[in-house]
Amino acid sequence: MHFPAAFISTAHNTSDMNTPSDVSVIAPGNWLGMLGGGQLGRMFCHAAQSMGYKVAVLDPAAECPAGVVADLHIQAAYDDAQALDRLAGLCAAVTTEFENVPAQSLERLAQSVRVSPDSRSVAIAQDRIAEKSFLARAGVPVAPHAAIVQPGELEQAGNELFPGILKSARLGYDGKGQVRVASRAEAIEAWEAMGRVPCVLEALVPLASEISVVVARNAQGQSVAYAPSLNEHRDGILAVSTVEPQAPKSAQAFHQAAARIAQDVAHALDYVGVLCVEFFVLNDGRLVANEMAPRPHNSGHYTIDACISSQFEQQARVMAGQPLGDPSCLCASVMLNVLGDVWFDAQGELREPDWTRVLGVPGAKLHLYGKAEARRGRKMGHVTVLGATLGAAREGAREAAAALRIPFDV
Repeated sequence: MHFPAAFISTAHNTSDMNTPSDVSVIAPGNWLGMLGGGQLGRMFCHAAQSMGYKVAVLDPAAECPAGVVADLHIQAAYDDAQALDRLAGLCAAVTTEFENVPAQSLERLAQSVRVSPDSRSVAIAQDRIAEKSFLARAGVPVAPHAAIVQPGELEQAGNELFPGILKSARLGYDGKGQVRVASRAEAIEAWEAMGRVPCVLEALVPLASEISVVVARNAQGQSVAYAPSLNEHRDGILAVSTVEPQAPKSAQAFHQAAARIAQDVAHALDYVGVLCVEFFVLNDGRLVANEMAPRPHNSGHYTIDACISSQFEQQARVMAGQPLGDPSCLCASVMLNVLGDVWFDAQGELREPDWTRVLGVPGAKLHLYGKAEARRGRKMGHVTVLGATLGAAREGAREAAAALRIPFDV
């Protein structure tokens, strides 16, 4: 079962989607570079290598998930000029797996090699103040908010922003750098505790659900959007993502709108690469953009097993100047994030999860990230359960969650 073509592959120009122009094609056998050695880099390596490319990863850790599977691991800091020049000299194109890579590093690489996404796009996504301003200028609905940079700005913030969430402008992810505040006094106290770093104060909105859309866009301005995933978070970390190839009529309108907005965001950025846009669905059915990630996204991991071309394959295709892949979703899926918590029993003692029981679940696909040490809250892997129907995928996910002692009530 597929989404209608207009839903999944809207181009912002009229050129043939299958004949990239103006960008030289990098043939398989050449080197592609990755800044960052985490699990997103690891999955990129798998996808690029399956297409015949060699991958060099730059990461400071001696043993990192991507480094151990890459064809070359350059162990160095992200701002190490010599290492960056070595990466640029070897690779025909370079990308990144996380948004907090130094923008100056991307700029240095771009002087001699193709870089996607570019430093401007990454810099906007690195800073919540810049991100909110960009989205607002692009005409994308966002929650009521105010930038908090100088003392006194919280005192001047509108009453409609309370209760709200105070979010650090930089380096916040998976719920980090965020504090719920019920009043102005709590916001002032929280900002002081955060060291008066630049923040965004965002009003809490009447939330019905959270969805996200992954988009791939090439240098010719052509883009495709994947089916939106319905996301459940726990403690600020994505826990479950659910995707249904044929959404109920009640959801189709805002799913189509979300896909269109995500592609419009990529177009407004002149973005080249894979981009995820997260949305709040309000109680009245309106969509509000929450944030964007200039890279493949946790909520898009279902694309590895449930789609014709995964988000990581798209990442490789775009940076190599190859045609965009088909994002069609072939079946329903439920993805469970596997955190380090499942390695600990009720007494807090380490134990190996029951992978055999998980793999015995019909339709279950296990992905472990190769991290040596399990820690609570650390992303260690994910399980995607496929099903001919959403009910079948949910039932399988319920079994897998029980085997891993993960709460599951979707």
